[in-house]
Amino acid sequence: MEGTDATNRPTRHRQACQAARIADDYRSRDVVVLDLTGITPIVDYFVVATGTSRRQMQAVADEISRVFKEDGDARLGIEGYGNDSSWILIDFGDIVVHMQDEAARALYDLDRLWADAPRVDWQIATADTSADT
Repeated sequence: MEGTDATNRPTRHRQACQAARIADDYRSRDVVVLDLTGITPIVDYFVVATGTSRRQMQAVADEISRVFKEDGDARLGIEGYGNDSSWILIDFGDIVVHMQDEAARALYDLDRLWADAPRVDWQIATADTSADT
């Protein structure tokens, strides 16, 4: 699946920031949104967060999936949820959420791997969205 067309980018940007806000609300650490538009045609945004426990990472995955489904965006896939994995990946097509424990975050270092990607200031973006409602 290729990245979204220009008309859907504001929606995807908002959703990526919303996923980051959920991860933060559930006490994830080091929450980052990477804007991959223009870097890869595969995905528009990565949301990367460090989970503090397996149960917490699953709760974040559940809540993000629930909110996206309510918005009409069911996930395309999920990996690492039901086993003893240190990484849960949720694929929404143009947005991919990575919930990793501290060791996996350090080992795979997605932030460094995608260092060319601009970081989205999701805290400002979600504050702007909530002010509009």
